[in-house]
Amino acid sequence: MNNKVGYLIRTIRHFHVCGSKLGPSFRTPMSWDTLGISRRKSATQSVNLRRFLLNVPPCRLESSPRLLSQGLPVYSKGDATVQEKNATTTLLDEHVQSSSSALDPLEEDRSVVEENLVVKSERSQSQQFFDDLQKCTSPCDVLDLVSKSAISEKYCSNCFTAMWVLTKKLSEDQKRYEKQLMMEHPAFMQLCQCLMQESRSMWRDDLVYSLHAVLKLGVPQNTRLVQTLLRVCQERLNEFDDRCLSVVATTLATMEKSRNVDTLQAGLQLLVEQRIPKISNIFILQTMMKCFGKDAPLSLKRKFEDRVLKELDHLSTVNAQHMFSVLAAMNHCSMPILDASSNKIIESIPGTPFWNLIHVLRSCSILRYRNVVLYSSIANYVTSAIYMWNTKQIVLVLSAFEGLRFRPVELMDIFAEKVTSQPESLNLKDLLSVLRVYSLLNHVPKCQNQEFQESLNGVLNKYLTRISNVDLLKAVYSFCILEYLPQPALSQLLQEDNLNELLKSDDLNKEQNEMMLHCVNVCLELDSPPSFTKPATVFIKKPSSSLVFDLHEVREALLKLLGDERMFQQNIQLPHDYNIDFEIKMDADRKKVLPVTEVDDPADAPDVQRVAVLCAPPSSFCFDTRHPQGKLAVKMRHLKALGYHVILVHYQELKKLKKEEAIECLKGEIYSADAFPVSDVNLQDNM
Repeated sequence: MNNKVGYLIRTIRHFHVCGSKLGPSFRTPMSWDTLGISRRKSATQSVNLRRFLLNVPPCRLESSPRLLSQGLPVYSKGDATVQEKNATTTLLDEHVQSSSSALDPLEEDRSVVEENLVVKSERSQSQQFFDDLQKCTSPCDVLDLVSKSAISEKYCSNCFTAMWVLTKKLSEDQKRYEKQLMMEHPAFMQLCQCLMQESRSMWRDDLVYSLHAVLKLGVPQNTRLVQTLLRVCQERLNEFDDRCLSVVATTLATMEKSRNVDTLQAGLQLLVEQRIPKISNIFILQTMMKCFGKDAPLSLKRKFEDRVLKELDHLSTVNAQHMFSVLAAMNHCSMPILDASSNKIIESIPGTPFWNLIHVLRSCSILRYRNVVLYSSIANYVTSAIYMWNTKQIVLVLSAFEGLRFRPVELMDIFAEKVTSQPESLNLKDLLSVLRVYSLLNHVPKCQNQEFQESLNGVLNKYLTRISNVDLLKAVYSFCILEYLPQPALSQLLQEDNLNELLKSDDLNKEQNEMMLHCVNVCLELDSPPSFTKPATVFIKKPSSSLVFDLHEVREALLKLLGDERMFQQNIQLPHDYNIDFEIKMDADRKKVLPVTEVDDPADAPDVQRVAVLCAPPSSFCFDTRHPQGKLAVKMRHLKALGYHVILVHYQELKKLKKEEAIECLKGEIYSADAFPVSDVNLQDNM
């Protein structure tokens, strides 16, 4: 047996030496001639190799893209290796049978020892290379190692991967500097040349990771190097296992559209669609789902969904957290998957990494997934650990909740106390976010509300000399929503030059700026105390045409309750561009409704109470509550200032009630408590 092993090793070494003498085209099916590079180029021509690799358009490589999934033959490394091994084994067996009797036993032992020493030496050299590779601290260190080492296909792939791993940990400025040094290093072209030459004979893992690393290192997509790797991936696509397919999908997701990219993407989609039922690794499945993204056909999205549903029992907490981002990337809201993932997250929410929570909340906003239990669990966890997190992290969490219209009362109260005691922890960006969240969700802290607003105003005053007019307008607008008028900021905002800049005709945000300025002006008119000094310049907005909604359910309930159309008016336009859905006029005690035609008293008549019925959609309330959001709250506050008693109707919930229940609810809201005995049915309890 030892005799045969010795002959086998010597023969393979002999073939290797012969192949080296014959040239690289003997060892690998891809020669440089295939890429348009002759090995007989002069020294002057080889100097231009860098320019060739990085600048020549890959039109020749894109001439005839192929898809193996369409039934074309595959010549893989594995098949070639098996054929070569079989042929070599046959030759060795014949050689051993003819010469075994002539061998001396001592020579056999000595030859085996020699071959073992050679193998050990090769292994020690390989191990030394990888040990040195792990010690590298920059891409140039890797290239220095390459310049003094014999490069093989395995070394080549690991070198590119190592350079990418070292680069991705750097800052953006450091990345640019290191990539420039890498591109200018003499060994970089040597490594690119090796990769192009050996790509067709590489192991599938080395091939896909090399393509991924090359692109991450900033090699342009239209180079021969990248296009060659894309073509080889096309040819060997059927060889790839699930992990390789996920790496290819991840790589293609970052690339621009081109002929080779589109061809490989189409082949990948066909192959993945066939293999989905057999993919059991959740992480690989999620990676593919995320990479195919929202552009994937609906049929493929549903196949992914069906496969995930079969693996829900094996879903880990990390998988559940990642599932939200995956479905958001696909823009595919699967309620069964999201519900199961939510339950998994809720069970083990303590200790969840910060960014995982942020991604879950942001994905819920994209998918419009509403789960009050999940939101409350995250809010309670953040509240319990608020002193372990910095201000910026809490602001990001609150901003994510604001996108969901969810108001975490306890968290916002505690954070307001923290800001009041440490206002210096807020920078301008954080300040604008805090103002936006508290104003949009219409949250007034239970304690120290005045101190909280003054602390925020103090932070704003520090930035008045360098804040942009747009940010200043947003800050003042948020303060006005919260019924607080910041005097210095208002004076600066309403200067004529600043107003002109905000109202430029070519400004894309002109309409939004006008809306905010109008709200600021109305707040100055209706909310300012007598002691407040109003700025000399104010902004007057032209009245807008109000939209008329079909509110026949409310109208029918009012007709049944009041008995006559003359007892109320619909769609009333008021000053300051406000609109009322229904107006009712009653006596001062709100016990009797007065016909509209008989009442022509001014709005401040002491014996007349005007009742405004506002019908609001669900989007005007905080999620899962009847708490009005900022704009609706301001309107209610200003209507009260104009002398109205405001009745707020959650229109979507009223439509779900029976007619009798809707009438009883409106009766309890319109008449005073002692006017009529109201049944137990209450509008707030049903909404």
